[in-house]
Amino acid sequence: MDVILLERVEKLGAIGDVVKVKDGFARNYLLPNKKALRANDANKKVFEAGRARIEAENAARRGDAEKDANTFAGASVMLIRQASNTGQLYGSVAVRDLVEALVADGHKVTKSQIVLDKPIKAIGLYQVKIQLHPEVAVVVKINVARSPEEAEMQAQGVDVMAVMFEKDEAGFVEAYDPNAEPGEIANMPAGERDPREG
Repeated sequence: MDVILLERVEKLGAIGDVVKVKDGFARNYLLPNKKALRANDANKKVFEAGRARIEAENAARRGDAEKDANTFAGASVMLIRQASNTGQLYGSVAVRDLVEALVADGHKVTKSQIVLDKPIKAIGLYQVKIQLHPEVAVVVKINVARSPEEAEMQAQGVDVMAVMFEKDEAGFVEAYDPNAEPGEIANMPAGERDPREG
């Protein structure tokens, strides 16, 4: 289906472009959200008659979005979640969680503006894109950790999982006898007792 775009659509075109899209994409997304018109002679005339108004409205919305984008400068959100020892979250961080955290931080954002390719399922630092307008996007840092202390370490660039799994150099070393049969207790040095003996 050929459509006339009423606003810039990423990977598709700008205002006024006539593009060919799949019928389902047009019927289910572009047309109901007033992002496009069907490309027929009547709609082309309507678009050309109102082109100046449409472009002015878009410029006004873009200006508002750019003002809002300034409030996101250097924005970061800390989310404390329960996770396993391997860093996997019990559950995941979804768009709704990000919206709640950003709104609590004083930002104006809706679920449809957050671009999250896949849910966040492990602790760490993430960059999440927020599309305030088709032509204005900002990136927010998301710090997912098990505790505020861990979040602080991550913010300073420390790999929390690597620190957690560092080898313990002064750990327990089991007595080893290379001549022992399987299942046999290793010979203890003189003067020491086997703790397993009463």
